[in-house]
Amino acid sequence: MNLFRKIRAALHWEVAPTPDPSTLPQIYGQFKAFRLPLILTVLTMMVGTIGYVIIDDFTLMDAIYQTGVTFTTVGFGEIAPISDTGRIFTITLIIAGFAIFSLAIGTMVAEINKGELLLILKERSMLYKIARLKNHFVICYHNEYTIEVSKQLLQSHIPFVVIDPDSGLEELAKEHKYPYYIQGEPHTELSMLKAHLSSAKGLITLSHSIADNIALIASVRLFEKEHNIPVPYNVITSADNMSDLEKLKKLGANTVVTPTKLTAQRVTAMAAHPDMENLLEEFMYRTDTPLDMEEVDIPKYSWIVLKKLKETHLRNIADVSVVGIRKKDGKFSPMPKGDVLVTSESKLLLIGTQKGIGITKNLIKQRVKPEELRYV
Repeated sequence: MNLFRKIRAALHWEVAPTPDPSTLPQIYGQFKAFRLPLILTVLTMMVGTIGYVIIDDFTLMDAIYQTGVTFTTVGFGEIAPISDTGRIFTITLIIAGFAIFSLAIGTMVAEINKGELLLILKERSMLYKIARLKNHFVICYHNEYTIEVSKQLLQSHIPFVVIDPDSGLEELAKEHKYPYYIQGEPHTELSMLKAHLSSAKGLITLSHSIADNIALIASVRLFEKEHNIPVPYNVITSADNMSDLEKLKKLGANTVVTPTKLTAQRVTAMAAHPDMENLLEEFMYRTDTPLDMEEVDIPKYSWIVLKKLKETHLRNIADVSVVGIRKKDGKFSPMPKGDVLVTSESKLLLIGTQKGIGITKNLIKQRVKPEELRYV
């Protein structure tokens, strides 16, 4: 085993991620009902083999073969002459075999009709698929918000897992095209482990009950501490009013969406600046637009730190524009000029293509100024 591991490491073979063993449902307990037919089968084969050896002086292999042929009632006949006593024994063996097979088939049909075994196999298969996810979102509770959010995430190719206690979640997942889902209470540690929260980017809780949202925020932050998550999760939730919004933010939510406030803002924008609203609809809410906007973190070690914005040449290399800088203290400077210094742990608000923003991220993460920038 150790030799195989060394060979695999030398060849750089990757091992497919597997779910936490504690999350996998126990499948072996479902086979308890098959113990009796299995034991009776083994006993019958033993008795038949011994009987043929004693009664008709069969060799051991001939006795095993004759017992198997007789027990399964395949009708191959006798492999050697059998005495009258042996034939009576054979008839008894045939009846016993028929009875045991009938019992086994009845047990199998009963277990399949229960549906528990199939549910366990489906859940295990789902957990293995979820274990391969990285930087996904965990969406808690199925409702009208979840349906719309999942549509947008699917269009943006962002992976997600839906958790809901509804026993009919499988049918809902098929109807609304949830690729990954877990049936269970979202605030429990078991559900979070099943959803592979340790590798997730964040969690979205959209329950109509503020108590559910509070419980989830507290559970997620506790999960971070217990499992030593280096980067805090991005927790997004919703609130019906402003007082609930403040409570959820104080409890640890990164973003709290209030449908009433969002509706009012959109209506006001449409009334006051209809052209601007069309622009936002075109570039911010549509998934097929060529342009994207994203805030990119500047690490402490980046070569870009303490460089003037014009010295980075991001527009020339990646064809992106810096339309804002957020300092470490949270102060935001819109439309910065080229002489502005880029400081450590600040954030650049970029507009450009997804490819260009990706190139910019890779450039910023480097410790030494990239070779291609020295000739710009």
